[in-house]
Amino acid sequence: MELVNLKVEAYAQQFTTKQDALLQKVLDETKLQHPHAHMLSGDTQGKLLQFLSMMLKPSKILEVGTFTGFSALSLAKGLQADGMLHTIEIRTDDARVAQQYFDKSVYGKQIQLHLGNALEIIPSLDEQWDLVFIDADKVNYIQYYELTLPRLNAGGIIIADNVLFHGQVMESEVKGKNALAIHAFNEHIKNDERVEQVMLTVRDGLTLIKKK
Repeated sequence: MELVNLKVEAYAQQFTTKQDALLQKVLDETKLQHPHAHMLSGDTQGKLLQFLSMMLKPSKILEVGTFTGFSALSLAKGLQADGMLHTIEIRTDDARVAQQYFDKSVYGKQIQLHLGNALEIIPSLDEQWDLVFIDADKVNYIQYYELTLPRLNAGGIIIADNVLFHGQVMESEVKGKNALAIHAFNEHIKNDERVEQVMLTVRDGLTLIKKK
C-alpha cells in the first residue's frame, strides 16, 4: 500500500520553510550515500519535529534510533539553553556519520550520542524526559515505551514513528514481525489509561503520546 502521495508531499514541501544548511546536507548526503536512505525522516516530517520541540521547549530529550542524525538535529532546535538531547544508535557506521554532523552543529555540545543496545542504555540514563522520539527496531517499541514512560514528566510527549508501517497494519490480516509488532504497539497505547494520544497520517505515521 502506497501511503505517501508524492505529488502532495512535493507540493507541501514547496510551502514549508526550507531546512538550514546542515540539515539539508544531512538529507542530501544520506539520500545519496546510504543504502537504507528510506529510513530517514522526511523533509516535511523533520520540520514537524522541529516545531513540536520548539513548542515544548524541552530540557531533556531522548531519541531511540539516531540513524544519520537528521531527526536529532531537528529536535535539538527546541532545546532549552542548558538542555541535553541523548540519542542511541546500535549501528557503528551510522553513529559515526551522525557524530560528524553533530560536531558541525551549534547544538553539538547539547547532543550526547550513545552507541549500543537501547534496551540496556535507557535504564542507565538517570534523567527525567520532557520529550522522547522512538524510531528504532519495531519489535521492541513496547519495551522502549515502557522503559521511558515512567521517566517522562507529566505532560511530556513521546513521539513514535512508523506507526502505519507502510500500510501493512491496515491489511485484513496483519503479517510480518514488524507489522505485527507495530500493530501490537498501537493497541498497547490505545488501551493505556496513563496517556492520551493522537495518530497523525504524516508519511509512515506518527503517534503523539502525552503522559497524563
